[in-house]
Amino acid sequence: MALLDVVDVLLDPDFMDTGLVCNRMAQTVDGHGRAQNLPTATQFAAVVTSDKGDILQRGSDGSLITGSITLHTPLRLKDGSPGQGADEVVWQGRTYTVVSVNDYSHFGRGFVAATCDLKPLSG
Repeated sequence: MALLDVVDVLLDPDFMDTGLVCNRMAQTVDGHGRAQNLPTATQFAAVVTSDKGDILQRGSDGSLITGSITLHTPLRLKDGSPGQGADEVVWQGRTYTVVSVNDYSHFGRGFVAATCDLKPLSG
């Protein structure tokens, strides 16, 4: 285990944003065989940084805005697994889907670095 406890920096109010909500998606199957997501909301704090930022993609059929952020948090975010959809994160009125999670649990109390893509895509 590493000796540096990075969580001390992540929990510093100068870096941390406390207004995030994680919607954890449990999946069930309805009577027609379709998956249904059942969200459970959890408020949490994280250091939020831009990943790729907002990107305007123009094509012959119109334009599309994509975007992504990176979260560093002690909350163990999930990018999906069998029977469970990826977590959705609400930050500053926008909803993001967790697409990848890097686990740094070996640094002191541990944290994750999660990349989240903007949802819904808009244009």
